[in-house]
Amino acid sequence: MMTEVEAWARRRQTLLWDLLIAVLLGWATIKLEEAQGERRYVLLTTIAVVAVFARRRWPLPTLAVVTVATLVTIAVKAPSGGLLLAAGVVMYAVPFRPREYACAVSAAIFVTGLIADTHSWWNIQSLAAFSWIFGGAGLGLGVRSRRAYILEVTERARQAEQTREEEARRRVMDERLRIARELHDVVAHHIAVISVQAGAAGHVLQKHPEQVWPVLGHIRDAADTVLREIQSVIGVLRDPDEADTTEPTSGLDRLPDLLSGLGTAGFRVRLSRNGEPRALPAMTDLAAYRIVQEALTNAHRYGDGSAFLDISYESHAITLDVTNTIVPYRVNTRSGSGFGQIGMRERAAAAHGTLTTGPDGDGRYRVHAVLPLKGHTVDHSRAAR
Repeated sequence: MMTEVEAWARRRQTLLWDLLIAVLLGWATIKLEEAQGERRYVLLTTIAVVAVFARRRWPLPTLAVVTVATLVTIAVKAPSGGLLLAAGVVMYAVPFRPREYACAVSAAIFVTGLIADTHSWWNIQSLAAFSWIFGGAGLGLGVRSRRAYILEVTERARQAEQTREEEARRRVMDERLRIARELHDVVAHHIAVISVQAGAAGHVLQKHPEQVWPVLGHIRDAADTVLREIQSVIGVLRDPDEADTTEPTSGLDRLPDLLSGLGTAGFRVRLSRNGEPRALPAMTDLAAYRIVQEALTNAHRYGDGSAFLDISYESHAITLDVTNTIVPYRVNTRSGSGFGQIGMRERAAAAHGTLTTGPDGDGRYRVHAVLPLKGHTVDHSRAAR
C-alpha cells in the first residue's frame, strides 16, 4: 500500500511533469500560431495548455474538445499545429482503447481536411500529424502496460513473502508440536516410575497404613491422572499415521553414534569436552543433542568438510559451541529454508536456555548455546556475549 508521503510525492512529481509539458506545448503553439493573428494564438494556446492539465482527470472529454477545435481550424483552412500537438499529448492519457480513439480522431481530421482543402491534405506532410496522434496513443498504452506489469510483479512478490512467512510460522508450530511430544515422552517416563514406586511402597508399608497408605494412594492417583491427561492431549497432537517407536529418547549419550555417522559421510568433527560430564535433566539433554545435531548438519552442508564441537560442563549450565569455516560460494548458493535455526532456538527456549548464531569475525560460523541445569537460570546478557 502506498503511504501518504509517497502519494504526496507522486502527485508533486505529476504536477511538475504537467507544468513542463504545458510550458513546452504553449511555447510551441505560440510559435506555430504567431502568423495567424493575436486573438487566435491566445485562444488556441489556452486550449492546448488547459488540455494538458485536464487530460488526467477527464481524458475523453478533453480529447473531444481538442479534436473539435482542431476540426474547426481545419474547416476554415487554417489548421492549428499546436492543437495537433495537444491531441497527441491528450491521446497519451486515454485509459482504454487508445488505438480505436486514435483511429477515430485521425479519420475525422483526415476527412475534414480532404473536404476543406484536398490539395493541402493529400500529401506526405499530413501523415506527420497522424503519426504524432498514434505515437501518443502507443506510448501511453506501453507505459500503462509496464506499470500494470510492475504492480502485478510487486503483488506476486508480496503474496510470495506472505506465503513464506506463513510457512515459517507453520514450521515453528510443527517444531513446537514435536517438542511437546518429546516432552511427553520424558515426563511420562518419570511419572510412570513414580507411580510404580508409590504402588510398591504401599504394599511394603502396610504395617502402618494410617500413616503411609493414604499419602501413597494420593501420589499414585495423581500420577495416574497426570499420565491419562498427558496421553489424551498428545493423542490429539500426534499424527494418526505416525508409527510408534521404541527408540530411546535422544541425548548426548548418543553423540558418538552421530559423530560416527558424520565421519562415514566424510565429515570430520573435532570434539573437545571441558569439565566433568554428568547426567543432565532430560529436557536439557534432549535439547543439547538436537542443537548439536542440527548445527553439525548445517556445517556439513555449507562448510569445508570439518567442524569443531566444544562441550563445557559448568556448575550451573552446559555450553555448546559448534564452529566451522565459512565457504563463501556455498553460503551464497545455499538453498536451505532457514527453519533449522528456528528449530534450534525453539529447543534452547524449551530448556530455558539461549542460542546465538552467526559469523565470529575470524572467517568461521559459530553456533553457541547455553542451557541451564536443574535449579539454575541462564544469565541472558552473559550468554549473548
